[in-house]
Formats: sequence, C-alpha cells, structure tokens
Amino acid sequence: MKTGRKFVELGASSCTDAEILSIIIGSGSRNYSALDSANELLEKYGFLWAMMDKPLEELTQIRGIKAVRAIRIAAAFELARRLLEQLEQES
Repeated sequence: MKTGRKFVELGASSCTDAEILSIIIGSGSRNYSALDSANELLEKYGFLWAMMDKPLEELTQIRGIKAVRAIRIAAAFELARRLLEQLEQES
C-alpha cells in the first residue's frame, strides 16, 4: 500500500516515522523513492528530533533530498516547534 493511501485509509497513527517523513519529502527519484530517502535520513540521525535545526545543506547530502525537499522538512519541524510553543503558552 502506498504511503499516502495508508495515511488516508488507516490514519496517521498507522504510519511509521519514515512513512510520514516520505509524505513530506514528496516524490522520489528514479530508482530511489521518497521512502528510501526518509529511511536514509532516519538511519543517519537516529530520531526525528535529531534532524531539527540541521542546516539545509546538511540535509541535502542525503540521496534524493535536494533544496526544495530539505526546505519542506525544515518547514515541518518549524510547524511542530510553533505548535509546541503555542501549547506551552496555553497551559
């Protein structure tokens, strides 16, 4: 089952970190999928939080991650950071 379809049909909680990251990355390249790139990122950094605040140039060292995809990843982390900040303000 394709990652996006799994997300829609089974819900976000059914997806692995790599699958959700691959949705953010978008499409892959020839012979290397977005999921392959997501798995390589997780292998390099170990955890999602370890990717936060990494320079875009560092993220682009991963196969299949060019500038636009690195920006998407960084933007997703920034959204998460802002959400957490807002939640802290509310409590």
